[in-house]
Amino acid sequence: MDVKIANRLIGKNHPTYFIADIAANHDGDIERAKELIRLAKEAGADAAKFQNFKAKKIVSDYGFKSMGGQVSHQASWKKSVFDVYQAAEVPLNWTSELAEECNEVGIEYFSSPYDFEAADMLYDYMPAYKAGSGLISWPDFLVYMAKKGKPMLIATGASDIGDVTRAVRAVQAVNEQIILFQCNTNYTASDENYDHLNLNVLKTYQTMFPGMVLGLSDHTHSPAPVVGAVAMGARVIERHFTNSNEREGPDHKFAMNPDTWAEMVHQVRTLERSLGSSDKFVTPNEKETYMLQRRCLRAARDIKAGEVFTAEMVEPLRPAVPGALMAWDTEAVIGKKALVDMPYGKELRWVNLSE
Repeated sequence: MDVKIANRLIGKNHPTYFIADIAANHDGDIERAKELIRLAKEAGADAAKFQNFKAKKIVSDYGFKSMGGQVSHQASWKKSVFDVYQAAEVPLNWTSELAEECNEVGIEYFSSPYDFEAADMLYDYMPAYKAGSGLISWPDFLVYMAKKGKPMLIATGASDIGDVTRAVRAVQAVNEQIILFQCNTNYTASDENYDHLNLNVLKTYQTMFPGMVLGLSDHTHSPAPVVGAVAMGARVIERHFTNSNEREGPDHKFAMNPDTWAEMVHQVRTLERSLGSSDKFVTPNEKETYMLQRRCLRAARDIKAGEVFTAEMVEPLRPAVPGALMAWDTEAVIGKKALVDMPYGKELRWVNLSE
């Protein structure tokens, strides 16, 4: 079924919806956050998204330090995991100002909440809730958001099909407005990540959850996976957004910049135009080519009125002018008489033949 986000219907027969996840790329500066909102709009995004969390409510400083070292994308961080998350916090008092900026430039405001306080606070500012992949292990919080009655966007990175089914069924019990994202949760910006995107999971979701709106939450740079996902039925795309991949911070390296984002949107819009209808018919722009490339039956030599047609007297040649007999009519022509003289190359028409 279609899902409505603000005044936009999202579904298979509607344009793809693009969410620019600014996330931590505000770098602690609200004016920079506003600038990224404006740049996202100019690049073709439909929504600008942030993330609302408190470091102490999302990560355990003790837990990460007791691991004996930072791994994956966190290995390159110069600060502790807790300190990085603390620096990336979006103060709750930014919310109204960021939402107003989005409203002024004509883009929807989103923010992913990571705790109950944030979920409650964001209710009046957002048209939908987006649950990050890490929340798939916390169904109680997914249900808490879902009960608020707004569309639920659920990312499924670093999960198996059992995790996904558990989360979807829990949310469906209280809210049918679901957009389900295939996602690969790796933030290293490595080219090897393309080998793990598994866009074909979208086919699995289509089979397991018929009619559900699907999306792709992706952390690679090429537009190719996005175009492929849309071709496979995804109608919401989320990628991280920055104005420079060279800046310091946890989300800049794998984010898209305004130029690459705009190119991605352009390619998807071109694809959408190209997908067209599932009905097979001669399209308006093929009308002339239809005549130029098809073959009709033409006289293989000069033919006199009264002659009886044999196979040797006709040949299929271009162009197939309107009203001419087509190549598939050959057997029906054999044995008919010519009613008029026909010069070599003349097209055959039923009105010029008799029994």
